Amino acid sequence: MEIFTDPRTMQALSKSCGCERNSIGFVPTMGALHEGHLSLCHRARAENDKFIASIFVNPAQFGANEDLDRYPRPRDADLALLEKAGCDAVFAPDARSMYGDTDLLHGTWIDVTPFDEMWEGVTRPGHMRGVATVVAKLFNITLPTKAYFGEKDWQQLKVVESLVRDLNFPVEIVGVETVRESDGLALSSRNTYLEPELRRAATAINRALKAGVAAARDGEKDVACLGQIMDGIISAEPLLKTQYVSVVDSNTLQPLQQLDGRSARILAAVHAGNVRLIDNMGI
Repeated sequence: MEIFTDPRTMQALSKSCGCERNSIGFVPTMGALHEGHLSLCHRARAENDKFIASIFVNPAQFGANEDLDRYPRPRDADLALLEKAGCDAVFAPDARSMYGDTDLLHGTWIDVTPFDEMWEGVTRPGHMRGVATVVAKLFNITLPTKAYFGEKDWQQLKVVESLVRDLNFPVEIVGVETVRESDGLALSSRNTYLEPELRRAATAINRALKAGVAAARDGEKDVACLGQIMDGIISAEPLLKTQYVSVVDSNTLQPLQQLDGRSARILAAVHAGNVRLIDNMGI
């Protein structure tokens, strides 16, 4: 497994793979890898001639009061996991390699409207712009045939799909089902922040989403009623604070008032103490 830190060197390798007509599967990560990331890696390895992963804690997608400085960075452990997963090359740049000397207020950026104006885009200003821009840069550097993203961050998946469609990137986006703990909590690098009591309380998020899905499948079409069911389960845990739990159109992410046959999804963002967790589930 080769490790690259320079964008031009990484791009040169990717170009050589393309010249040899090798398909490239790409998994972008911020490190702190868990089984959710590895499920993407296994797909990329199985479905392509070459498998490239990136490790980059992208400062452009963190807000002023978020956890950039304390985000876990177990580099050696991550590299060992990627090598075991059959990764051919890892792109692990630093912020200067990716953004130069910009202060992240200037330069070229990509806004994906309206996704940057709803849900995570509202609660984390600038986050979606940072995601879209770094993904575009990573695609230009690694030149993938297919890129793999987890469904846990559903809005991010929709942003990337929109980016590829609107800017004509020759990349197939593959969404991979969320991997969960045995008690239903969605795997996340931020789960490591949870103290045992918060970790136990956080399982209410999954229980709430499952209850909403079950009610919908039993015939409840009023989204307000579904919201009451889910809010009741989460609010019963005093250590949790709901930021949003909403039923939306799966593709546009616009909120729904009634379930009317369109593909729908529940999006949730909940604070467990100081740890912000997101999850979603299809109806």
